[in-house]
Amino acid sequence: MSNITIRILGHEYQVACPEGERESLLASAEYLDKRMSSIQKKGKALGMERIAVMTALNMAHELLDFQSQRKRASVDREINDRLQQLQLKIDAALNEESLEDRA
Repeated sequence: MSNITIRILGHEYQVACPEGERESLLASAEYLDKRMSSIQKKGKALGMERIAVMTALNMAHELLDFQSQRKRASVDREINDRLQQLQLKIDAALNEESLEDRA
């Protein structure tokens, strides 16, 4: 573990960082700073705590929405796979029936 300094809304924070995670943590801090700055610009005179809470709520909502979309996509893939399997069985049954009719 090492300490790195991140900057959010003009304030510096010392944060413990696991080895090999420095770039990821810096990118996360930059993303958070941009999101908080955006909320700060929209609000009239919001305090740092309120900006942080609003940012966290927005990011949590986006994360949950993304997870929900992924679940729906996964279900859609499962349904499509099952439909393809059923179609193959139907085709095989029809081909088998056709061969029996010719015999």
